[in-house]
Amino acid sequence: MPLAGKGMLLTSMNIDAADEADFNRWYDREHLEERVAIEGFLEARRYVAHAANPKYLSLYSTTTLDVLDSPAYRARLANQTDWSRRSMARFKDMLRVVARITISNGTGRGAALGLVRLRPTPDNATSWRDALQDRLRPETHDGIISMHLLESEPELSGATAGIPAVRNEGARDWFVLIDGTHVSAVSAVIAERFTGPAASPLPPPVSVGTYCLMWDLAKSDIAHG
Repeated sequence: MPLAGKGMLLTSMNIDAADEADFNRWYDREHLEERVAIEGFLEARRYVAHAANPKYLSLYSTTTLDVLDSPAYRARLANQTDWSRRSMARFKDMLRVVARITISNGTGRGAALGLVRLRPTPDNATSWRDALQDRLRPETHDGIISMHLLESEPELSGATAGIPAVRNEGARDWFVLIDGTHVSAVSAVIAERFTGPAASPLPPPVSVGTYCLMWDLAKSDIAHG
């Protein structure tokens, strides 16, 4: 099935090696479940870089974009645990993007993820979206499970209370997600459709990266637990 819901929060960051063990423990033992438990959140996924910067990436799907500006979500941001405050203060090079899921094709999630960052303007957004409708077809390439487009919401993206993201850094950027069974398949699609001659009319991406899935958590997992 396509991605659940219509909204997504994308966060990525680096962390100093001295803090990395506690950072991963916090994500795995507290943070993901805490976020997925919020009303309107559906699932979360954690990734570590194969060839990408920042090193860590998380994706949180929500029923609608409005969930990411809801009283329930804002209350959680305003009442972080001590562990959360300590962990978030250590984030480096953080990107925090609230986005609409505008294209979602394919079925399921892959063990590998490609991330392509694009920077449209109001003048070319419509033509780019049309081009991506054709380009984001997973069935035309072996090893690709699903492909999606996230369009950032500038007013909701960037830093928020206690989260030291880079405010307004590419707040209008788009992010293509490429779910695949292995990194080589994902890398091939990035090269063929986004960085090679066939990328036209899209310009070179702001950045590209490949990630490996660490683990994921759905709302149903919490309910069953």
